[in-house]
Amino acid sequence: MEELVLAERPVWLLLTIAVVAIAVLLFLIIKLRLHAFFSLLIIAVATGLAAGISVADVITVVVAGFSNTVGTVALLVGFGAVLGRLIEITGGAQVLADKMLDTFGEKRAPLALAVASLFYAFPIFLDAGFIVMLPVIYTVARRLGGSFMMYVLPSIASFMMMHALLPPHPGPTAAATVMGADVGLVIIVGLLIGLPTWYFGGYLVARAIAKRYPNTPVPALLGEPRDVPKDERPGFASILVVLLMPLVLIFFNTGMSTLEAQGTVGDDNVFFQFSRLIGATPVAMALSALTAMLLLYVIPRRRRGEKVGGLLEDLVDDALAPVCSIILITGAGGAFGRVLTETGIGTEIANGLDAMGLPLIVSAYLVTMAMRIAQGSATVAATTGAAIMAPAVMGGDFGTIAVAAMVIAIGAASIGWSHVNDSGFWLIGKFCGFDTVTTFKTWSVVGTTISLVGFALSTVVFVIAA
Repeated sequence: MEELVLAERPVWLLLTIAVVAIAVLLFLIIKLRLHAFFSLLIIAVATGLAAGISVADVITVVVAGFSNTVGTVALLVGFGAVLGRLIEITGGAQVLADKMLDTFGEKRAPLALAVASLFYAFPIFLDAGFIVMLPVIYTVARRLGGSFMMYVLPSIASFMMMHALLPPHPGPTAAATVMGADVGLVIIVGLLIGLPTWYFGGYLVARAIAKRYPNTPVPALLGEPRDVPKDERPGFASILVVLLMPLVLIFFNTGMSTLEAQGTVGDDNVFFQFSRLIGATPVAMALSALTAMLLLYVIPRRRRGEKVGGLLEDLVDDALAPVCSIILITGAGGAFGRVLTETGIGTEIANGLDAMGLPLIVSAYLVTMAMRIAQGSATVAATTGAAIMAPAVMGGDFGTIAVAAMVIAIGAASIGWSHVNDSGFWLIGKFCGFDTVTTFKTWSVVGTTISLVGFALSTVVFVIAA
């Protein structure tokens, strides 16, 4: 995108514009009940003009923010929704739910779902992994009864912690790279900090919040539930193949990329090139969805002598139709975040915090938090916060563990304080059937407690290791 024509605005005025924009946006959505897609785009354009972006450029900025977000989200959400629908309609979710409940017991179902989400979230981005887990969460919630919130919120906490604190997720990976940290050590330190962070700041908090919503219904976003006879359900092994395939492919890509970065293999290595193709998250999800079509739908139906015909096409259409609105809202959230980014308010505040002479790890957390609040994206916040703090960290005499703890603190800052300019706020909220206020009270609160606990523990490690 060409350089913008941006009128000068003092920082206090930009901050005022941002606060007023968010307040008006919430008024439009909550009080006037204007659809979030329209509300976000209207406020994005108005905010850009008020902040000094020229009339000629403001639409370009909005479109760029929208397209960049949708380009990332649409493929993951689309393939994830198809995969989730296949697992739901073929009875695969019932197979997994039965196995999980038989192993852990009904009373431990929320914990079992949360632990399963931890494992599944390790290599897979938050949005894609969560969508694939949804049919299992739906099935367990319907079978056991009670509030849907009690089952879904602990799983959300698992995905949030893994997304923020552990490579190969983009935020901590970028922060580790910018700050010269050892990625392998960041994973180890991230697990040591992340697991207690998840349990105390995520799982327990999520359960406490869920108890305040005793009657939350299970959404029918992936279609109405279908009780598949046991003899028509897929085998447990087939479900595992489908679910583990994206993990294996993404891990393959991560491993080969690490070897290439270390110089162990060249960038022309055939396995490295192949891993970049099949291990990219959208491709891994697409291959998993295609495999699910064969293993869970086409082959079993043909064995039973049933016709497939246009049924598979109808199934995909049914899976994609409900998520179109979510994709558009998510893209509009990205557009609003991009407008706020272009105004430079986050960078100005972050630079001011960096210059205050606070302890280094406190500055790193506050700088990243300012970027997170200002523009919404966790990845951008972590990358920018690391870039601002990198000279001080790399110029200091810090051990490798201390630098890894700094990366974790930055990741922790990037997941908290989520609000309406965060595309994830809309994505998760809509998939869970939450209204805007409920999303604030659940998603935003859990993310912020994970952020604070993660920062506290990373500070302890940093002080000991520095």
